[in-house]
Amino acid sequence: MKRVKLITDSAGDVNKDLRGKFTRVPLTISVGDREFVDDDNLDLKELLRAMKESPEAPKTASPSPWDYLREFTGEDSVFVVTVSSKLSGSYANAVLAAEMARKEKDASFIHVFNSKNATVGQTLVTLKVLELIEEEKEEAEIVEEVNDYIENLHTYGFLESIDNLVKSGRVSKMMARLGSALNIRLVFGRSPEGTIALVDKVRGTKRAMQRLIDLIAETGSNLEKRICGIAHINCFEKAQQLYEKIRERFNFKDVIIFEASGITTVYGNEGGLVIAF
Repeated sequence: MKRVKLITDSAGDVNKDLRGKFTRVPLTISVGDREFVDDDNLDLKELLRAMKESPEAPKTASPSPWDYLREFTGEDSVFVVTVSSKLSGSYANAVLAAEMARKEKDASFIHVFNSKNATVGQTLVTLKVLELIEEEKEEAEIVEEVNDYIENLHTYGFLESIDNLVKSGRVSKMMARLGSALNIRLVFGRSPEGTIALVDKVRGTKRAMQRLIDLIAETGSNLEKRICGIAHINCFEKAQQLYEKIRERFNFKDVIIFEASGITTVYGNEGGLVIAF
């Protein structure tokens, strides 16, 4: 029987049911002079506290090629899912590691998927690969089906806080004050190329959550065959409310709530919600 290994970087979100089902290669997060490793031991509340207290924007670093290479040795087949190549160097480093492993014959087959996603969108891509591995599909079938899945995946979310965007200079302090005064929430989505694009601006959290539901209705199809993932950044009750509204209105194959990774927490900040389907 073939030994098949599934690897992903830590930009995707997880829950307790997923831990141990695949290998996660962590990114790292720098907040001031502190460094956080985005693995299962990360204290998300401490990360949020550190970001709030720091006058500087947090910085992230992707896994090195050698971080990936260590995970390839001794397997027959290896599949890797990374955060969008437009958002991080993780994909490029995984591809470089795959090239090195092929030369050393560390694995007979290695394929690296550019998820063109982040957060829970990346998680759903990883789950799709896992599903096909468990069905014992051929390698070429897995690559074809997952690439098709990536192209048809929708990811949307909204920010409760733009504090890190202000610190990084991507949003001016004046715009931040105006947004706070008007109770504005930024709604974003994934572009086909894998970048993050502004979709809408709405007033208040309730309207932002309703906008996510409307986007499912506007862009979703064949929902009975698809999973909807919800990632929350330290706001489980809000995620549960969204879960119930989605369940009530749509007939997804399944709806799953995930806790945000450290990387999702950095860019989404506390209170943010992301959906993918």
